[in-house]
Amino acid sequence: MAYRIKINKRFKIESQKVYQYLAEEWNFKVADDFIENLYTRIYKLAETLHSGSPTAKYKNIRKIIISKHNKVYYRVKGKTITILTLFESKQNPKKNKYE
Repeated sequence: MAYRIKINKRFKIESQKVYQYLAEEWNFKVADDFIENLYTRIYKLAETLHSGSPTAKYKNIRKIIISKHNKVYYRVKGKTITILTLFESKQNPKKNKYE
């Protein structure tokens, strides 16, 4: 079964923030490598749909760990995988509405 991946606006904003931070604090290679890894992991979800673990609050929302400090939250509905947000674990955990 072929799955369609839909990227949420919130995810785009959050991933741009992380990219800018990495580019400013480290360099563009680190930022580019992070984004490449991020999207590689996201597009692999179409093959390994339930590789992420369920969240504490919502059974239909799952998460994958991208790096030590970043998690991606997604939902599967029908043949569509919706990428909801990128959450930096350095933030206040109370800001994470999925856990």
